[in-house]
Amino acid sequence: MHVSTKKWLFTKISSFLLIPFMVWFILNFVSIYDNDYQTVVLFFTKQPTRILFSIFVVVAFFFSALTMSEIFEDYIKDQKIKNVANKILNIFAIIIPLITIIGIYNLS
Repeated sequence: MHVSTKKWLFTKISSFLLIPFMVWFILNFVSIYDNDYQTVVLFFTKQPTRILFSIFVVVAFFFSALTMSEIFEDYIKDQKIKNVANKILNIFAIIIPLITIIGIYNLS
C-alpha cells in the first residue's frame, strides 16, 4: 500500500474514532463546567474517565499530526524544511499527549 493511501486511511479511521470520544467529552464537559476544582479532579480520577480521556487525547493528537502533515506536504516546497517540520510535529504529537496522560494519572 502506498504511503499516501495509508495516511488517508489512518486519517479517516482516526476521524471516525474521534466522533464518539468528542460526544462523550462534550457531554461530560458540560456537566462539570460550572463545578469546583475538587469535582473536576474527582471526575478525572475515576478509572473509566482516565482511560477514555487518555485514548481521546492520543487519537486527537494522532489525527491532528496526520492532518498537519498533509498541510506541510501541500504548502512547504523545500524538502528539508518539510522534513524538519514533520519531525517536530511528530515529537510534539508524542510529548504533549504523554504529559497530559501523566498529569491525569498523577491527579489523585
